[in-house]
Amino acid sequence: MSDHYRKLEAMYHGAKVNDHVPGELSIREGEATLEIPVDEEYHHALGAVHGSLYFKALDDAAFFAANSLVEDVFVLTTDFNLYLERPVSTGAIHAEGQVLNDNPSQLIAGAVATDDEGNELARGTGTFRKSDVELTEDIGYALD
Repeated sequence: MSDHYRKLEAMYHGAKVNDHVPGELSIREGEATLEIPVDEEYHHALGAVHGSLYFKALDDAAFFAANSLVEDVFVLTTDFNLYLERPVSTGAIHAEGQVLNDNPSQLIAGAVATDDEGNELARGTGTFRKSDVELTEDIGYALD
């Protein structure tokens, strides 16, 4: 296992936003898996998960798949297209991200979200670019 992947996972789990939306992230070369438990606090008025949670799951999975290939700086999401396919109310959202294209100026990564039964809930594709922000302990990029 790569220290880079474990440090990225620690950075994700240490981010304040994830205190409100807990999830389990696992990173491999060019891939990331994120599981977010579904809770009623994420429901909209019709009793299913709000689309913002689908976006978070897909963007995070694609983002960390992309950043797994970049070991010196933080990548930024510059564009993300989201397709909502079916609602979910219970269980968990399982997002699988994968780098589709890696070139010097940008990375393109996609992600697919499924429910506990393997039904596809949503999919998205994003464009990511390298930032000027170095991966350092100051932003949580560290092993415990």
